[in-house]
Amino acid sequence: MKNYTLNTILFLCDSFFLWIVYYSVGWFREIAEMIGMLPFRTYDQRDFIFVYVLITLILLYEKIYKYRFDFWEETKLILKALLLSFVIVLSFLMLSKINMEYSRSFLVMYFVALFLLMPIFKRYTKKMLFSSLYLRKRVKIIGDKEQKKVMKEEFKKNWYLGLHSVESTHDAIFIATKDMPMDTLNTYLNKYMKESKDLYLLPYISKVNFAEANMMEYFNIRTSVIHIENELLKPRNILLKELFEKIITLIIFPFFLLLHIFICYLIKIDSKGSVLFKQRRLGKNNNFFKCLKYRTMLENSDELLSSYLRSHPDEVAYHDKYHKYKNDPRITKIGKFLRRTSLDELPQIINVLKGDMNLVGPRPYMLEEMTKIEDDLHTILSVKPGITGLWQVSGRNNVTFESRKELDIWYIQNWSLWMDLVILFKTIKVVLMRKGAQ
Repeated sequence: MKNYTLNTILFLCDSFFLWIVYYSVGWFREIAEMIGMLPFRTYDQRDFIFVYVLITLILLYEKIYKYRFDFWEETKLILKALLLSFVIVLSFLMLSKINMEYSRSFLVMYFVALFLLMPIFKRYTKKMLFSSLYLRKRVKIIGDKEQKKVMKEEFKKNWYLGLHSVESTHDAIFIATKDMPMDTLNTYLNKYMKESKDLYLLPYISKVNFAEANMMEYFNIRTSVIHIENELLKPRNILLKELFEKIITLIIFPFFLLLHIFICYLIKIDSKGSVLFKQRRLGKNNNFFKCLKYRTMLENSDELLSSYLRSHPDEVAYHDKYHKYKNDPRITKIGKFLRRTSLDELPQIINVLKGDMNLVGPRPYMLEEMTKIEDDLHTILSVKPGITGLWQVSGRNNVTFESRKELDIWYIQNWSLWMDLVILFKTIKVVLMRKGAQ
């Protein structure tokens, strides 16, 4: 009943939003027509009903009113549904003999508005609805303590899921299967499949994103198989990623130049020395390249660091764990700002244009770190390093070296173009909030 109520409210809100956007685009066109930007045309809203119906049916097909996805997964499904709807509508109008009163420009404006605004509308709608515990799904987590703790924290932080961890009366069961004997798992399945219609399994394999895998049924032997592919190692996907990143890089390049000139001026008046810092890093296929950054340290400051470490031995242990110092005495005033905002890595856009790096990927490892990633060296160096990646949007300086390596491997083995887009959006948030940078 709770799920039915929530899904009905969300469905009605989305339907209302489709009409609101229609009127808003119509109002904008009226303004444009009055000042002569567009030719004056009158529209009959009844001609537009089939567009509403089509969008609604595809949203239903994508099951966004059935399952509780997180924000990024649901946004992907919404954009996919809108894009498919737009293609179908345009194709229908072009191939049919029906004379619809709506111009293609109106349709483009309408769908662009939905692309930009619908995910935001959904986010605020769910935030309002899930402010009440009544509409949240009560989830009981069974099994591994570590996975249980992670999921409880996720339910608290990620309110978009609308899930609430409980120990007693529940609406759904999560079984955390890590290190669970098969007999115990079967016992739980037999027990809870009778008690709850919603049963979720948290896989004990953590290095594979099963959301991107294909499930297939082998009916004769009553079993299922999971088909997993490393998408980032496919030539067509490598080409697609390179093309996508080059286009974005060329778009932002003029803004980079303006910012570059300003930062160079600040560095010059702050301290003596060159503007750029070049360091050899590990690149794709074990090739070395010169990674560019803005200089954030005083030149010839090794003696200053040695003296500082002698009086602060705790910094040595911190560096061994995180590969950075808490308070580095060599950093300049403008250098602290550049590191805090991650702007010190901006010149790596030049590395992207040169073909040494990607916008998104594993971070470029230093040469002396090669021994620490020896077992995973082949995997990490199978792709180009990136300016940003999962490490930067997952805590950065709060993430240990081992965790950073695991994040890089997870990214490589589970890559998708949508993941790159999400990381880029999250990077903007991290930079603006100065979260996890130093």
